[in-house]
Amino acid sequence: MIVDNTKINDVTSIAIKAFRLNKDASRVVLMNIQKNFSLLQARGVMNVKVMDFCGTHEWAITYYGIRSLMPKGVELIAGPGCPVCITPATFVEEAIKLALDGIRVYVFGDAYKLPSTSLKKPRSLFEAAAMGANVKVVYGFLDAVKDAKEYGKEALFLGIGFETTAPSYAIPFKHGIVPKNLKFLSALRLTPPIMRHALDINMKKYPTHKFGVIAPGHVSTVIGASAWEFLPREYKIPTVVAGFEPLDLLIAIEKILEMMVNERPGIFNEYARSVTWEGNIYAKKAIEEVFEVVDAAWRGIGVVPKSGLVLSEKFKEWDAVREYGIKEDIQRAITDPPGCRCGEVSLGLIPPTQCPMFMKVCTPERPYGPCMVSEEGTCRIWALYGGYAEL
Repeated sequence: MIVDNTKINDVTSIAIKAFRLNKDASRVVLMNIQKNFSLLQARGVMNVKVMDFCGTHEWAITYYGIRSLMPKGVELIAGPGCPVCITPATFVEEAIKLALDGIRVYVFGDAYKLPSTSLKKPRSLFEAAAMGANVKVVYGFLDAVKDAKEYGKEALFLGIGFETTAPSYAIPFKHGIVPKNLKFLSALRLTPPIMRHALDINMKKYPTHKFGVIAPGHVSTVIGASAWEFLPREYKIPTVVAGFEPLDLLIAIEKILEMMVNERPGIFNEYARSVTWEGNIYAKKAIEEVFEVVDAAWRGIGVVPKSGLVLSEKFKEWDAVREYGIKEDIQRAITDPPGCRCGEVSLGLIPPTQCPMFMKVCTPERPYGPCMVSEEGTCRIWALYGGYAEL
């Protein structure tokens, strides 16, 4: 069958414009947000915090100035939606050592400048490469697989990501196409456990506030909307799985406030054009076959139970931790550089502007802390796109 890509692109463009440029729909949704919050205020609810758990959601909220459209009392806060930002510092340090020893280390571009906790150079794989270390930036895991086969010598892949990225690692392992000379250092993390952790901390700190959650859209395409069922059931928190256009996010906030007004917390799948209730069954099974769930360290946050993925016994030959005897120093793994408050930013406890390093010592050009490195990092997003002057 011949596919007309021009027509597909036209349809995609129309769909995007329908969401991004539909001013009439946006006005109606904004009126409903104001109306619902006014109803909550009449009942004595003065403060609502809506937390997102996706770097792309935070980007859209900031880039399109959605915070400035909210009624006073509705606060949009960013949760741990950046996998690069919470990658343990010890993994970076071990990868640097191996690369300096001549082992080829593959890394994604958004983690290339990820700094370790140490202030001694090289602090990142970028700085190590400048000193002659064997580092190669790749677009995806399959690029590393192909290059490692051709290279034929010892190599390592620094595997960073959430459930969105996990299938791209699991499926090549499942189908036996990963060469034995390519070891895998897993920094994979799971979002439902960290969502529990972040909400427990925030709800304890702000007991009089109402909370809502914008669930991560990309992650939900894999694990399904059902993964967030515990939020309304256990926490009584209204939850919306949302897309990434401005109107998607406005609708998500509208629905969260509407569920608060009706006192019926539930899950609303606003992103039904991409997310199903069950998620991607094939991808989930591949992850379960290749990885096992373990307690895991999150930089700036701590050790979160059952929140990490490591290669299972069946694939131990590729495990970099076993191959190179890597021992994770937990205190170093979870600690940010001195003065950096990235962990608090990641948990939604403070905005980037409350970090003393923000746009002083730490800038997009010269990131001091991990939240300034990736395009999904909250500090980098705020630094590049503003939207915080009123704070």
